[in-house]
Amino acid sequence: MLSPQELCAKARANVKEIDVEQLQQRIAEGARVIDVREPGEYLVGHIHQAVNMPRGVLEMQLTQHPEVAGYDDALQRIASQPLYLICRSGGRSALAAESLQRMGFNEVYSVAGGMQAWEEHKYPQVTGEYSDRP
Repeated sequence: MLSPQELCAKARANVKEIDVEQLQQRIAEGARVIDVREPGEYLVGHIHQAVNMPRGVLEMQLTQHPEVAGYDDALQRIASQPLYLICRSGGRSALAAESLQRMGFNEVYSVAGGMQAWEEHKYPQVTGEYSDRP
């Protein structure tokens, strides 16, 4: 039996990770960021451009992403460009990235260190506001 930490470590070994410095640069270039934390965590502080889709429902909500919602080929549209996943520390985002890879996503990235690393670098974030739209 694997511990939760071992499961996350195994997922990290199977996905592409980027650090928060790389994410900050890619956000400036228009990157799609999905925050896979729970809504309450998201409210405490999140990246302004991030859309909240909790880990537990991510696969089912992808077609509702504001950039692709309403299109018949929404899943293909969201999978056609890089997707960056962030959570608190990088564990849930790695598990989510691994799941999306199994769905056929080729350019999905987990943010190493998650929001903890984002905060350590003192990058800007929004607090007290909830939106599932960027």
